[in-house]
Amino acid sequence: MNPEEARAEESQAMERVLTATQRVKTAFSSLQSQFPPTGDGHPSQFALTAFDAALQELEDAQAAFDEMLNDLLDGNR
Repeated sequence: MNPEEARAEESQAMERVLTATQRVKTAFSSLQSQFPPTGDGHPSQFALTAFDAALQELEDAQAAFDEMLNDLLDGNR
């Protein structure tokens, strides 16, 4: 992998973390709106599932980024 390809891959990994973070924020806002004062305190299964999926994607994105960063710090990139 040449340096340009490596930088592109690193940028994509960072973008994935940012996108996943935004999805968690959106899913959390949706879930939060289902609790008082605006909601009835019974979140929908869809909202719970969406929040769980967003958290999982963020965890996966962070793990992939951490692996890439560790490789970079170890001189393997």
